[in-house]
Amino acid sequence: MALTGLTGSRVRERRLAAGIAQADLARAVGISASYLNLIEHNRRRIGDAVLAKLAAALGIDAVVLAEGAVGGAAQDMRAAAMIGVGTEAEVDKLDEFLGRFPGWAELLAEQYRRIGHLERMVAALNDRISHDPHLSLALHEVLSAVSSVRSTAAILAETEDIEPEWRALFHGNLHVDSERLAVGAEALVAYLDGSDQAEDTGAAAPQEELEVWLAAHDWHFDALEAGGGGPEALAGEVAGIASAAARSLARDWVRQAAEDAKALPLAAFEAALAKDPKGDPLQLARAFGCDALRVFRRLAFRKGATMGLVICDGAGALTLRRPIEGFALPRHGAACPLWPLYSALSRPSQPVAAVVEMPGLTRQHFQTRAFCDVSYPQGFAGPEVRHAAMLIAHYPVVGIGEAFVPVGSSCRICARGACVARREPSIIAEVL
Repeated sequence: MALTGLTGSRVRERRLAAGIAQADLARAVGISASYLNLIEHNRRRIGDAVLAKLAAALGIDAVVLAEGAVGGAAQDMRAAAMIGVGTEAEVDKLDEFLGRFPGWAELLAEQYRRIGHLERMVAALNDRISHDPHLSLALHEVLSAVSSVRSTAAILAETEDIEPEWRALFHGNLHVDSERLAVGAEALVAYLDGSDQAEDTGAAAPQEELEVWLAAHDWHFDALEAGGGGPEALAGEVAGIASAAARSLARDWVRQAAEDAKALPLAAFEAALAKDPKGDPLQLARAFGCDALRVFRRLAFRKGATMGLVICDGAGALTLRRPIEGFALPRHGAACPLWPLYSALSRPSQPVAAVVEMPGLTRQHFQTRAFCDVSYPQGFAGPEVRHAAMLIAHYPVVGIGEAFVPVGSSCRICARGACVARREPSIIAEVL
């Protein structure tokens, strides 16, 4: 069965439309929730057996789930025609092309999807290579051993009158350094080969382990709503998280989510959103008499929410990330998609809103709204504590003359050559 690069996305869309929690679907199919989460984000290939079980659980033909419909190809080809790389496609004749050459149409649409998928993979790998401490240590060990071997070999090769005992000593050092190099290289290869398994079990850091656990439950727990049992009802779920540090973070998240649910009861909150579809966080905070960041969390963590959310502390360190499809959200700071967040951090209690455009084939646009809350837990004698949050939502196509902020995932792989804020040259040829 031909699987496309967006099979996982179709699984997620069908599951959300059916109102099935990720954990429940995973249990019905017989796989882990974290593995299903990777499938839905197109980071794991689906075997035919698992695909058949998913299709049966979702009540859909497996072929449609795997290959999509002709409408999907048409939509992707229209999006490809809008990227504007020097040629104008005859969009008005697209239906004719689909009818006469359906195979070519699906092939072109698949290539378009594949390129977009590879762009996202490059961004994720670049972010990991730039900030992964384990990878940095392994590379440092290999380079250190290589330098030692090179220095010893140069002495032996360039010095003719070395005393036998010194020559034996250098040979011994060369042997030890060679063994160290071999061990370091093996450790590096093992770490890289095991990176997929590390993703399946959660992540390299407690915060990432927490985020994988939350994503597996769609960032929402019915038990935290009124009458659901409260945080105690999730004690078993939290106990199943691998590391103690991640369990501690999970308990803090559950406690805070329970407080948010109590301050913003779901029925009343949904009724307020129905009156204001845009969901202005400051207006909602005023209506419910609470702080803005509580509303931010409630908007992003309610059942069926489609918004992304990123939270940072006063030092700018990201403390929680709920990603949204198409938005390059880094594992660490210092990336320009976070500009609105850091602008809010430097301007406490002032709302910051911006429409940003991500580079790439699709040129997707996102509405970002950021706000920084300031508190003084110890009163006048204590320090000022800042927390900033940024909501991220898909934005309709930007109209002519409408302002947006062009951003990229990282300077190293960003092709925006005219960016005045660039910190380092890009390794990708300029295409935009």
